[in-house]
Amino acid sequence: MTLDFPNQSRSFDEARRAVRFSGYDGMQQVPFLIEATALAKSNGVDSARTASEAACLAAFDAARTSIQNIARTIYSRSRRPIYVLTTADFPGK
Repeated sequence: MTLDFPNQSRSFDEARRAVRFSGYDGMQQVPFLIEATALAKSNGVDSARTASEAACLAAFDAARTSIQNIARTIYSRSRRPIYVLTTADFPGK
């Protein structure tokens, strides 16, 4: 099956400095985190601008399509209990 993102919800994890979001492979929920520094890189902005919860969520929303595409690629490589997207996952930015 393919990984889909029918649920647009996302939340900020202060302890991990990351945004949580989920994809679905059929009925199976697939959890993801994207680090704040990766959000900055995915949007081509200075990481200092993504320091707050509101800024991180806004950065996620602005780059949602590209983040989900990267998430699909990483998911297709291996199965894990949770996926953490880092700056290394956004090489072209």
